[in-house]
Amino acid sequence: MANVDFDAIVLGGGHNGLVAAAYLAKAGRRVLVLERREILGGACATEELFPSYRFSACSYLCYLFQDKVIEDLNLRAHGFEVFPIDPWRFLPLPDGSRLLLWNDVERTQAEIARFSRRDAANYPNWIAFWNRAAGLIHPYFLTPPPTLAEIAARVRGTDGESFFERLLTASMLDVVTEFFESEALRAAFIHAHDVGDVRAPGSAWCYAYIKCTNFSKPENVGLVRGGMGGIASALTAAARAAGVTIRTGVEVARVLIENGSAIGVELADGTQIRSRVVVSNADPKRTFTKLVGPQYLPPGFFTRVEGLKTNAAYLKFHAALNAVPDFSSYFANGQPGFDPRFLAEVKICPSIGYYERAWQDALSGEPARQPVMEVQMPSAYDPSMAPPGHHVMSVWGLYAPTRLREGTWEQRRQEVGEKLIDTLAAYAPNLRRAIVDWSLFTPFDLEQRVALTDGNIRHLDMVPSQFLAQRPFAGWANYRTPIKNLYLCGAGTHPGGEVTGAPGHNAAAMVLADTNGTAL
Repeated sequence: MANVDFDAIVLGGGHNGLVAAAYLAKAGRRVLVLERREILGGACATEELFPSYRFSACSYLCYLFQDKVIEDLNLRAHGFEVFPIDPWRFLPLPDGSRLLLWNDVERTQAEIARFSRRDAANYPNWIAFWNRAAGLIHPYFLTPPPTLAEIAARVRGTDGESFFERLLTASMLDVVTEFFESEALRAAFIHAHDVGDVRAPGSAWCYAYIKCTNFSKPENVGLVRGGMGGIASALTAAARAAGVTIRTGVEVARVLIENGSAIGVELADGTQIRSRVVVSNADPKRTFTKLVGPQYLPPGFFTRVEGLKTNAAYLKFHAALNAVPDFSSYFANGQPGFDPRFLAEVKICPSIGYYERAWQDALSGEPARQPVMEVQMPSAYDPSMAPPGHHVMSVWGLYAPTRLREGTWEQRRQEVGEKLIDTLAAYAPNLRRAIVDWSLFTPFDLEQRVALTDGNIRHLDMVPSQFLAQRPFAGWANYRTPIKNLYLCGAGTHPGGEVTGAPGHNAAAMVLADTNGTAL
């Protein structure tokens, strides 16, 4: 192609876009990253939402970021650093009891034994189950997506065959209730993520993706120094060191297409930039409905893209605090005593029924009346996040409808935020006095701020029909698109959401393979 400005243009400076750009540049390509916002990282960013209080605005924990990406791009030399957290979960309960889950298995068993000796004995079996389940998926994180038939062939004739078949149809409710009899333990471990319904067949299969953290190096799991933007900063430095050009505050209006091939982009101000390859870090819906359009796509493809599932939505609440939320009553009669670091990861969910009601409320178009909450106070580990003696607290709220049955998110933001505060204050009674200011990001806000269709944090729901070789959809599970030289590198591709860097790595590998580059 004559008169090109760059070998590759990456649309969006989210973490996967930066990963793809860095790998392409390291392979000798001239790469341009265009980011709509003034800050990089997308949903993996640190923002000063209130003066002197810094927050991981969307994503909040580093646990699936691929070791290979960290090492290939030498991210520690560029400032990437993680605080391992221990305990890794604290579950306070309405009756005043509590559960701490430690990295040490025996220490956790001692906690569990206060609820059930049977459950304590079963805890190592629970860990082994998920190691086995995640082991079916983890080998494919940095490869093209496998089909179920390929995984089945790998385990055929072994004792893993029946395990795999069972896992495909098991629900999270099935698995949790098999291992634990205590409601507290069941509540601590119940989770269905984007599937939502803990009774849904296949919900355990999708959850195995999350448990691939068991294969991450311990030094890469925990709270990132400086918030999740520390990952974006390290990736930005690595990309620039490799020669990537990065421009922020630049909005792309459309992908330029000629003769069925992407040839560059047009910016909102009309400027055109030519390239040999375009790599979109935007989600599949946004890429094809906003940046491409149906006229360039095969019959039926656009309709299938529009039908991709983006139904699971969440809330992100942030509060600046002048004191530590007081959970000390949960530690009055036993060791260890209360430590603010226990608030690095708190789960508010006293029962399976509580979790189910939160999902059912969202399905009916209402925010959860009793929200499941994943609470973090990263400043207990990293005091740079807040002024001296102060803290930042964030809440990941499950679940929320993408569209409300009544009213708008702007109209109901205060009400929903107050509900989150009230729910948490029932466990930490000084919370309202400690709050200096707070902010709530709704699904609408997440879409507007980070350009996530329907505020979907994983670009597309991670459900069985949009997983592995069916991501984004069956028959097209690829980083290539129907348009020549247009690729996807975001969380809507294999292996999926969370901060992993894997889609960026894999997309770059495919671009290089298609353009006579070197293997990653």
